[in-house]
Formats: sequence, C-alpha cells, structure tokens
Amino acid sequence: MSAAPLLEAKGLCASYGDFPVLFGIDFEIGAGETVAIIGANGAGKTTFLRALTGVVPADRAAVRLDGEAIGGLPSHRIAARGIALVPEGRCLFRSLSVEENLLLGNYTRRSGAWTLDGIYALFPALMERRKQPSTTLSGGQQQMVAIGRALLANPRLLLCDEISLGLAPVVIQDIYAKLPLIRGTGMALVIVEQDINQALLVADRFYCFQEGRISLTGPAKAAERSRIVAAYLGV
Repeated sequence: MSAAPLLEAKGLCASYGDFPVLFGIDFEIGAGETVAIIGANGAGKTTFLRALTGVVPADRAAVRLDGEAIGGLPSHRIAARGIALVPEGRCLFRSLSVEENLLLGNYTRRSGAWTLDGIYALFPALMERRKQPSTTLSGGQQQMVAIGRALLANPRLLLCDEISLGLAPVVIQDIYAKLPLIRGTGMALVIVEQDINQALLVADRFYCFQEGRISLTGPAKAAERSRIVAAYLGV
C-alpha cells in the first residue's frame, strides 16, 4: 500500500490478565480499502479487533489512526475518532426495539452519509420491523441491526467480526451483497471471517492469524490457496 495508512498497528500485543493472546501484530489498512482477517478459532482475531477499539488494553503507540497514537484509549474516544465495531454475536439490547438499537449507534453524533432512512433503505426488512423487540428477529435480521447500528456512527473504519456466524447461506449472501454499497461511501472495512472463500471474495488484501501471530499476508485475489491453508492450520 503506497499511501499513508488510515490505521496502523505496530508490534501490537494483547492479553487477558496474565494470559497473552497477541504477539507483535503488524497490520495496516488504507482509506476505502477492504482487508480480510482469517484464521481458526482461538487465533486472536476477535482480540485484535477488541484491542483496536479499546476493549482490550494496548500500548498507546501500538495503534495509530491517521498517524495519531490511539492504543489503549477508552472505547468511546476511539469511536468518536471514527472506528466502529460490529461485534461477534451481535450484542443487541434485548429490552429495546429494532429502531432503538439502531439509534444507539448515533451517540457519537458524527456526520456522514448514513442516516436511519439510509439503513432502512439498505435493509428493508428492518423498516417493517422497526418497532418490534430485537428478540423477535431472525438471526440474519439481528445481524442487519448490528451492522446498521455501527453504520449510524458514520465511521471511517468499520470492523466486522464474524458477521456470517450461525447464519444460513442465503442470508450470508444477502448481507455480503450489501458490502459494496457500504464501501461505496468511502468507508474502510475489516472483515474477520473463518470462511476463507467468503473473506477473500470481498477483500483487497488479507492477513491470516495463527496462534496470535500473522502467519501470512498478501493480495486477496492473487492468494495461493495451498499457502493459505498451510498458514491457517499452522502446518
């Protein structure tokens, strides 16, 4: 990548208490770029996203946004700078309606292309169910709410953690078909996936995580599947 990165991690380490998970991760993504992160369960993918968003502690200089050190800042301050996370498992508020869950994403008051009407245009099924409790939705519809909530923060960088997890293939295809529309607004995307084929299909570049380290990286379209499988499995 020739231009200065939008976000960069250098030597990023992270742990849960005394249990280390990430060991010196080097990563970068440019404005408007889509980068996939692949790897098996326990490889450190979710911890990496949590470290980028301040959920897991990180050294200040280990994460930079537009050259500014943001590692270890509180999550709300990182969100205000333009990073939003679609978390694994969706994490919707059960006591709130679909629309109330969506509007929580607008607490940063960042200006941008995404509005509530825009989310309903992207996911028409949510418009029909906007007053319903989020618990009445299907898994795919709940994932749409989680994505829409993050988009309403109008981030510059959207982090998507396992957005296909537990969903039927037809629902996964529908959600992934929306990603070019999201990217068309100029937003950068990080897609964390265990499904190698799905991840590489939408990405410009990829990073493969294996036991808390990067085992392989490169352009998505030119990736050799045998090398990816070896890096994925650590063989």
